[in-house]
Amino acid sequence: MSISSVVKSIQDIMRKDAGVDGDAQRLGQLSWLLFLKIFDAQEENLEFEQGDAYKAPIPKKYLWRNWAADPEGITGEELLDFVNTELFPKLKDMPAPIRSNPRGFVAKEAFGDAFNYMKNGTLLRQVINKLNEIDFTNSAERHLFGDLYEQILKDLQSAGNAGEFYTPRAVTRFIVQMIDPKLGESIFDPACGTGGFLSCAFDHVKANYVKTAEDHATLQQQIHGVEKKQLPHLLCTTNMLLHGIEVPVQVKHANTLNRPLSSWDDDEQKNVIITNPPFGGTEEDGIEKNFPSEMQTRETADLFLQLIIEVLKDGGRAAVVLPDGTLFGEGVKTKIKKLLLDTCNLHTVVRLPNSVFAPYTSIKTNILFFEKGTPTKEVWYYEVPLPAGVKAFNKTKPMKLEDFAACADWWGEGKKQSVKAKRKSRVENEQAWKVSIEDIAARNYNLDIKNPHMVEQISHDPDELLVTYAHQQKNIQQLRDQLKTILSDALNG
Repeated sequence: MSISSVVKSIQDIMRKDAGVDGDAQRLGQLSWLLFLKIFDAQEENLEFEQGDAYKAPIPKKYLWRNWAADPEGITGEELLDFVNTELFPKLKDMPAPIRSNPRGFVAKEAFGDAFNYMKNGTLLRQVINKLNEIDFTNSAERHLFGDLYEQILKDLQSAGNAGEFYTPRAVTRFIVQMIDPKLGESIFDPACGTGGFLSCAFDHVKANYVKTAEDHATLQQQIHGVEKKQLPHLLCTTNMLLHGIEVPVQVKHANTLNRPLSSWDDDEQKNVIITNPPFGGTEEDGIEKNFPSEMQTRETADLFLQLIIEVLKDGGRAAVVLPDGTLFGEGVKTKIKKLLLDTCNLHTVVRLPNSVFAPYTSIKTNILFFEKGTPTKEVWYYEVPLPAGVKAFNKTKPMKLEDFAACADWWGEGKKQSVKAKRKSRVENEQAWKVSIEDIAARNYNLDIKNPHMVEQISHDPDELLVTYAHQQKNIQQLRDQLKTILSDALNG
């Protein structure tokens, strides 16, 4: 049976259980089971490598092989009782110091807020037995499952809150290729979600720069992320395990914004920051107090942009997905953009088609690429068009990496010269234009600058047409009211 069939069978079994209600709980249930199975597959490898020196990071009784691997093992009420009264409490409360037992610490963190939703022990055993059909010690199967895992993560969308969107793989891969993280550089995503950027960066460094076992050990330490919600954090940790990070202790379960901006030390600064922070949402009361008084706001994307500027090392580089609202917004947004342009070189803004995140949102988004340490002198813009014959991306036809090909070619990546030298050879074309810092300052730091080479296109999107129609009807009514007033005044006069 194929891996996709196994996962579909698991989801079908879970739908029969009275305790599992909807995609979020189904995914939460699958996540902790996956974590324990993948964790144990790595433990088997470590035990083989270390021999007599091996010490289990969690009590051996709770390793997958000792309670779940046998298809004829405990089931029904006995299985439910074991999971609810032993497995979960012990993993949540076990002593696991991060320094002396880092893998135990990872397991404890993963189970901190996890929950067993299933109420039928027989169905739970069926799910476990289905999972046992996947061999995570087999690198080929692990690789195949890695691809499928990304599809599983998309199920989180239906349970997500406003402003939280799965970043399409094409966007993460394009960003990582343009940023080109190197071996030894600290890589950070302050709102890492399920780990799309981190896993993509890990794969990029591994494929391009890792040559020895020492290099691989270095890469293991490079990846850093923070995620405040339990389920995405558990999914991210599992994602890191799948990609071969043995001890993903650098993926923390916390809110990056929940500490004063001034408290970030120099040794916490990072070489590379790649992220798609939540936007359109607001932070809880009090979070804004962690930021300078003149920069305080509850808009999540604005707070993250400030944090990224602060945490990026001098000479470090960042790529951030942000909505149009950040580009044209005023007030605190203007101050944050001025800070960005004064302290960093915002060298490129890639404008994405408005359906990249469809069907989850039609908000128009951009990728801001910048380097810290020198002020901006000019900003290059590149507008990525929809492919020929495509009116909009959607769930079944998402954006692909090749849709960025013209932009990557214009950028110059992949040629044997420095990144900055590549950017010097840029030229304007129908999709690309540049704007001086003087012009941007004169616009009160409004970065929402339209493509001067494009004539205004007529939209055939029904939602947009309805909005336009309503606006026109409102204007017509206002004109009618004005005419009535004029006629009434004339008759009375």
